[in-house]
Amino acid sequence: MTSAPDDAAERHVPVLLQRCVDLLAPALAEPGAVLVDCTLGMGGHTEAVLEQVPTARVVGIDRDPEAIARASRRLERFGDRFRAVHAVYDDIGEVVADVVGGPVQGVLMDLGVSSLQIDEADRGFSYAHDAPLDMRMDPTTGRTAADVLNTYDERALTRILRDYGEERFAQRVARAIVRRREQRPWERSAELVEVVRGAIPAATRTTGGNPAKRTFQALRIEVNGELEVLERAVPAAVDILAVGGRLVVESYHSLEDRIVKRVLAAGATISAPPGLPVVPEEDQPYLRLLTRGAEEASAVERETNPRSASVRLRAAERTRPTPPHRRPTHRPTDRPHDPGERTR
Repeated sequence: MTSAPDDAAERHVPVLLQRCVDLLAPALAEPGAVLVDCTLGMGGHTEAVLEQVPTARVVGIDRDPEAIARASRRLERFGDRFRAVHAVYDDIGEVVADVVGGPVQGVLMDLGVSSLQIDEADRGFSYAHDAPLDMRMDPTTGRTAADVLNTYDERALTRILRDYGEERFAQRVARAIVRRREQRPWERSAELVEVVRGAIPAATRTTGGNPAKRTFQALRIEVNGELEVLERAVPAAVDILAVGGRLVVESYHSLEDRIVKRVLAAGATISAPPGLPVVPEEDQPYLRLLTRGAEEASAVERETNPRSASVRLRAAERTRPTPPHRRPTHRPTDRPHDPGERTR
């Protein structure tokens, strides 16, 4: 489905918009400062930065070609202050090397599924609309949710639903999925909603919203390799920040927030053994945390923008170059199944 070229601003309300701008702005004050918006989406955060920080330029990354097209139309009035790149955001190091050629002053990550993907019913992300079981953020490549449902064994499906969807009845749902595909292949989202509803005990269906939402979340994360991408992207983002540069990350569930917290905490902690009278320079922190724990949306924002209800925001500033022995690295996620070809 294609909407009007100028509808992006009307269809998407960015979460914690002003807080993100306020956190990033001090690092973008010098002329020519560059922000990398790793999850461009509809371009709302980028637009606010370009409007409020006239010294800033933005490189916007997104794996969804439709998002790139819509955000580019929305932001064309900023001319060469904005550039869009079609890529997965764990390629941030390569993108920055190609487009900027050196360290950048800001990085923003607004994680999870975008408004564009949820609202376009034919993408298959929403359990509220019947559609082909696709769920690819980049619909031009990679396996679909139907492929996962039709090929993963019961054990792999159980682990995905449990680990990525935090589904209490993961084994029951997985067993029902496998039993149903023995009759005919999975194709449509409404069929999945019906089977999941039938697999979950009736007594637990009365609270917590649609019982299929956890299954849809788990499938989306698996199809797009979201946690593996994030595991690589956060250390890479820290690595390409200039001294004084800032990283702001908005997460929407505990699995994402845990990854972000771990990387930022490692950079903000002394790495020397405890008890040393003098801490060597190379063991001093290279990040300064800008938030006290994870910040949440206000009650007012949660009321007016329901998608902000689960947000957790963390931010940090690069205080010095990263010593080679402390260069941030990712810890590979224990994938429930062979990932196959990487989705882009």
